[in-house]
Amino acid sequence: MLHRKIINDPVYGFITIDDDLIFKIISHPYYQRLRRIHQMAMAALVYPGAVHTRLHHSLGAYHLMYNAINELKGKGFDITKEEEQGAKAAILLHDIGHGPYSHALENTLIEGVTHEEISLLLMKNMNDQMNGQLQIAIDIFTDKHPKKFLHQLVSGQLDVDRMDYLMRDSFFTGVNEGVIAYDRILKMLTVHNGELMIEEKGIYSIEKFLVSRRLMYWQVYLHKTVLCAEKMMVNIIKRVKAIKAESPSATLNIFLSDDYKQHGIEKFLTEFCNLDDYDFLNAIKHWMHHPDKILSFLCKGLINRNLLKIKYFSRPVPAELLNKKKAEVCQKLNISEEEASYLTFTGETENKTYNTLDEHIHILFKDGTVKDISKVDNALINQSLFGTVKKFYICYVR
Repeated sequence: MLHRKIINDPVYGFITIDDDLIFKIISHPYYQRLRRIHQMAMAALVYPGAVHTRLHHSLGAYHLMYNAINELKGKGFDITKEEEQGAKAAILLHDIGHGPYSHALENTLIEGVTHEEISLLLMKNMNDQMNGQLQIAIDIFTDKHPKKFLHQLVSGQLDVDRMDYLMRDSFFTGVNEGVIAYDRILKMLTVHNGELMIEEKGIYSIEKFLVSRRLMYWQVYLHKTVLCAEKMMVNIIKRVKAIKAESPSATLNIFLSDDYKQHGIEKFLTEFCNLDDYDFLNAIKHWMHHPDKILSFLCKGLINRNLLKIKYFSRPVPAELLNKKKAEVCQKLNISEEEASYLTFTGETENKTYNTLDEHIHILFKDGTVKDISKVDNALINQSLFGTVKKFYICYVR
């Protein structure tokens, strides 16, 4: 029996589910867990509306993939029913491996393992449960499918993942700079020599897409208060591991104690899928009352939004400033210099408008020539925007 469902989405309106396999994926516990993982980690401390989840984003990316496939098929490009289903499944599952608070705790809670690696392990596990029905999706996800443009729709400079998170994060934060002409971009998609490209008429929409992404990074994703809150969360994990504190969650304790390192994360996939934002939030509330002064201070700060002070610099933070702030907190809280490093620290962050070392965005002109978006006449995305913008910061107790 064919399942046909519609989901009411605040960004795009109705999202259609008209495939039995897609319905089975969405109904799977691994996928439903994404309801309990926030898309933007601590951004809600700055933008109160930014409480949407990975499930929202996944469904939105699926909707854009649905439309992209229809556009390409309408232009005569050969995409079989199985490939269409595989591409939709791949984009639905592309973020299934995210842990609590998404990128904020990546490589901190579970060290040395990316969310993409965990996503692939979970996809393979689901593939076994579904008698191999996800094999094409896995091939597309890992770029092993012969039609490269399908992988590029899932992961590339112009994938539907990026299109959705810009639109969705802009909507939920209220930051209009992130709004892009996603519908026009989808209309301008084409395939040339097996690669995904944009028709000449879509140049300006692509330039707007790249500029919007740049603005969203500095205004939202790398907003100094968001960055500070996420660094405090990272230091909570580091402190917990250093003093071997336990949480109320037996599942979380597995990863805090590094038990998974002895046997590999693949042995703990079931436990991982029982882990979400609520486990970590409950642990933070529990640790507010921990006898360790540093852990308690950080946890109370996050729960009560009494964050560390953060300042951005265009150059590396002077060592004398760091030492001064450390000395002040040592005296104020009667702690050691080593303990002060959890509360007073420096770092750097960076962003690029267009990464020329990564996959390029190619424009297909009417005469058949192909140019990189940065090489078109009067290009906005030119050499002046190629470089990395780097900012340095210091966080310290107010």
